[in-house]
Amino acid sequence: MSNTAYQTESLDELIARVQQSLPDRTKTQAMFASCIRNTIDTTFSRLSDGTAFVITGDIPAMWLRDSAAQARPYILLAEKDPHIKSLLLGIVERQFQYVIQDPYANAFNKDASGKGHQADKTAMTPWIWERKYEIDSLCYPIQLAYLLWKNTGETSQFNATFKKAASIILDTWTIEQNHESDSEYRFQRENCPITNTLPREGKGSLTARTGMTWSGFRPSDDACDYGYLVPSNMFAVVVLKYLSEIAETVLGDDELKTKALQLAQEIDLGIHDYGKVEHPDYGMIYAYETDGLGNYNLMDDANVPSLLSIPYLGYTSENDPLYLNTRQFILSPDNPYFFAGSEASGIGSPHTPDQYIWHIAIAMQGLTTTDAAEKIRLLNLLESTDAGKGMMHEGFHADDPLQFTREWFSWANMMYCELVLDVCGIHLVK
Repeated sequence: MSNTAYQTESLDELIARVQQSLPDRTKTQAMFASCIRNTIDTTFSRLSDGTAFVITGDIPAMWLRDSAAQARPYILLAEKDPHIKSLLLGIVERQFQYVIQDPYANAFNKDASGKGHQADKTAMTPWIWERKYEIDSLCYPIQLAYLLWKNTGETSQFNATFKKAASIILDTWTIEQNHESDSEYRFQRENCPITNTLPREGKGSLTARTGMTWSGFRPSDDACDYGYLVPSNMFAVVVLKYLSEIAETVLGDDELKTKALQLAQEIDLGIHDYGKVEHPDYGMIYAYETDGLGNYNLMDDANVPSLLSIPYLGYTSENDPLYLNTRQFILSPDNPYFFAGSEASGIGSPHTPDQYIWHIAIAMQGLTTTDAAEKIRLLNLLESTDAGKGMMHEGFHADDPLQFTREWFSWANMMYCELVLDVCGIHLVK
């Protein structure tokens, strides 16, 4: 379904504002206009119940994570554009309806079509495209609802659906603090790469209690090596504080506020006690994953939440010493997924081939630096590695940007747009 109804005056005005801010960057002007129009016109669709369904681009399913990231830049338009605001409210409502259906699923169908990975050994339903449990799938809808409130004053999204979903999210994260003893979640996929399934008959690798909450999979949809995914736990801390603020200011719900703050404190203490490692070259840094048993995975992945994205998520500032140490590590060859070639350097992912850098990671590198010249360098890098397509991809080869994965990937397109807006000094209220 096309959404030309959402090609509104407010969108034209934003594009014009970017063009006026960057008068000498004709490619930026064209690419920003293409990316921000393409996402709203081709991946968003209003449904008869007033909600909205969002595909990722080339996959006809709605990821809770991707759909929130795709929607985020349009919040800039929502205060003055009732059509855009209504569309975003429809996305938020559908996201929380999906959370109520199953908080362990990461991607859903538009209806009970039975499409997707129905053969997986987990509690599938016809509504679910994929049931890989990822902490960030529950973080992103809260973030989107909160940012919509902060930037427009709108509170109608904090309805009965929201309150029921929020309660389920709190319960799920609390259960998964004790995954080994309390969780019934299992996931196995047969005849697939090891990154697409969980060991120990679907339970995942052994973990001990840390205070953090367990995740089966990363935001790449790849399996965690160790069950405590540190950047996703950081994101959970941030959105739990959002939830406590919503509970106090909008809902007047002291019980929800208290539960959210208590869980945030427990997870944050777990990050502090178990999520850091003393590195011989970089000093104290955050680990990507740990298990509470003394094992650590020192790396970063292009997908957000990532260690690179910590300030973007709102967990800490760009100038935090521990973040700067971690950033130095993950933007070096000591990160096994940092690739440097003749055409580009940046962070990739085990989700894509060796030496493939992700456009999302380059955009995030720009969004989390305080150096204006570095932002421009990274914006130039994004635009010089588009393979002449005028849009972003998933990953591309560090020596040859003409070799890439996913020609149509709206999350990457919108991260590019966010960096352009950042360079123009156009920001969301957070």
